[in-house]
Amino acid sequence: MSSPLVSYSDLVSATAHDVRAAIRTGAYSGHTAGLAAGKLQCNLAILPERYALDFLRFCQRNPKPCPLVGVGDTGNPMLPTLGADIDIRTDVPKYRVFRDGTLSDEVTDITPVWADDLVTVALGCSFTFENALLRHNIPVRHIEDAKNVPMFRSSIALSPAGPFGGQMVVTMRPIPLAQIDQARAISAKFPQAHGAPIAIGDPHAIGITDLSQPDWGDAVDIKDGEIPVFWACGVTPQNVLLDAGLPVCITHSPGHMLIADVAEDAETTILNHD
Repeated sequence: MSSPLVSYSDLVSATAHDVRAAIRTGAYSGHTAGLAAGKLQCNLAILPERYALDFLRFCQRNPKPCPLVGVGDTGNPMLPTLGADIDIRTDVPKYRVFRDGTLSDEVTDITPVWADDLVTVALGCSFTFENALLRHNIPVRHIEDAKNVPMFRSSIALSPAGPFGGQMVVTMRPIPLAQIDQARAISAKFPQAHGAPIAIGDPHAIGITDLSQPDWGDAVDIKDGEIPVFWACGVTPQNVLLDAGLPVCITHSPGHMLIADVAEDAETTILNHD
């Protein structure tokens, strides 16, 4: 029997462990922006071991959209460096399963898909630095509106590795002009969460034609005196994996992240113990 459903507002003040527990039991399957403040949120790429080395090379060459924060053992769904009880098969609100370069399913549990040759790669997420922006009274519109962050395909080329390559996906947050330098400086302190912005201002300069039509997530209002600011996005590897046409790969659904137990500023500790 599944647990009674809980809402986003029920979890806003919950611990990372309690948020994951609600996700694991099927009580919550929504987005994770603004949840478990202070804890690292992670994008996911789960793929067969024979492709993992090339993918890790790709991440190393493209650290802005693909900041590595954890790598699991082959066939092991646990990620002990990110949390003692994390089970990657059940602890993400929503997953996407791709087969031969095509979206096959969007599910809340990948236990039936899990296989002994799969490797989990965890990547940093921009949700992490949003907490720091809020602490400095810099507005984060999609959190204010209880929406998912808007995400866009860009024309920014990535450095390829093996079958992996393509263009970067970016997130957009409208920032008051007077606070842009502060937002840049704050986010730069979180290289494990995409770091500083990759573009500020004109979206056409990076291949985006309409900010009211995000490719993923929800559109947000840009108010008078605000400028669109773009950060590298962890949905990038989803596109890269899709274009590579792997026989099977699994990612989080955009905006539906793995919430770790480690602090959002603990990237050095994570990488040194993986």
